[in-house]
Amino acid sequence: MSAAPGTLTAVLGGSGSGKSTLGRLLAGWLSGGNSGRFTGSLWSGQVGFVPQDAAALLSTVGSTVAEELAFGLENQGLDRRLMRAEVARAADAAGLTALLERDPATLSGGELRRLAVACSAITRPGFLVLDEPLGSLDEAGAASVRALVRGLLDSGTAVVVLSQTADELARAAGQWLVLDGGTVTARGTPGELAGTPALLQSGVVIPALAGFGSGPRRRTAGPSAAARRPGGTEVPAAVLELDSITFGYPAGRRERRGNRGTQRGVLCGLGLAVAPGEIVAVTGPNGAGKSTLLRHFNGLLRPDRGSVRILGKDIAGVPTGRVADRVGLLFQQPRDQLFERTALREVLFGLDRTFGAAADTQARAALAAVGLGDQLEIHPHELPASRQRLLALATVLARDPKLIALDEPTVGLDRHGRERLDEAVGAAAERGAAVVMVTHELDYARAAAHRVLVLTEGTLREL
Repeated sequence: MSAAPGTLTAVLGGSGSGKSTLGRLLAGWLSGGNSGRFTGSLWSGQVGFVPQDAAALLSTVGSTVAEELAFGLENQGLDRRLMRAEVARAADAAGLTALLERDPATLSGGELRRLAVACSAITRPGFLVLDEPLGSLDEAGAASVRALVRGLLDSGTAVVVLSQTADELARAAGQWLVLDGGTVTARGTPGELAGTPALLQSGVVIPALAGFGSGPRRRTAGPSAAARRPGGTEVPAAVLELDSITFGYPAGRRERRGNRGTQRGVLCGLGLAVAPGEIVAVTGPNGAGKSTLLRHFNGLLRPDRGSVRILGKDIAGVPTGRVADRVGLLFQQPRDQLFERTALREVLFGLDRTFGAAADTQARAALAAVGLGDQLEIHPHELPASRQRLLALATVLARDPKLIALDEPTVGLDRHGRERLDEAVGAAAERGAAVVMVTHELDYARAAAHRVLVLTEGTLREL
């Protein structure tokens, strides 16, 4: 492949097709040696790269968003006055102006992605590679990234987008390359490749063909029959009950500005009830507190006021480890919950405490349910990011929790992965589990959930 100055190229492919590996090669993050064998030739000038795990790009030495943005310019020895102007410009382009004094560690996943893109773009590289740049972004954030890319193209930067979705940014590309099994199986303009067998077989998510859209919701049935005991008597009305939840993070050092009591309010008198067998989707803008909300379900965070009840019992004072027996949480970053040496060991970890001799059977069934039944002995970190997400999902499902909380479960999943996700979550709901998923994909939420709620200004309302 080649990319001329000022051009946008999209490399599309399913999970494991080699997109991220290609991106790392283009950026010089991979080379021949102990980790692999490199043949052929590769040449580029100054290269910027934003990996799929956007946080991996950040320096971690900046205590504020402004300092993180300035890091690359400081390394170039840019005049401080010009540096401040460039930081302000980049922050405005990425929609980060209001966050300049925030600690990057306190940002949401979508805000971190916008920061990473801005950090890579601020030095105006001749060549920029973006791996899943719209993942976990709300519409305003996605629009900011698209506008930032347009500005780079206008200034002569060549941009390559790596994606499992033919999204709006990919559709703006002048050329598509379809990657499957590490090989380019098709190349051409979006108009030439849309609907071709190569694209369809690759597993790329094509919104018009993904079963989404403005039509009626696909999940219209209510909670399943599994929510009832034999004889017709009902289980408790709700698996999850949130009663007037209020929560705020302590303000950062620079945000306090002399007021030690300042809190950044996130949840404000929020209420929610989820019945057995019900799938609820929660959407809302980046930074609204959706991940914060999920972490209240299993006690990772505790409300300042209000109560969290699981199967009718308040979890106040109950250790998080005990709450986790009934609540399974899939983090937004699957690597945060993967630590074992093989996929099977990952799912088996701690499972014998609940299932005893049946733990092995339970683990293998969970791996098969997410399409990883033939990946038992692979190291989790050798899996592509999308399969790491499915592996993390298997660790949750294997425990048969009464409540399943999923944070951005579709990010990085190709069409085949989404089908596995949908089948596994649907089966858990049929068994009587309550499911709450956070997603920025409104069409997906409407297709996958019984109810769709939006979190804004600390409260939930139904769409």
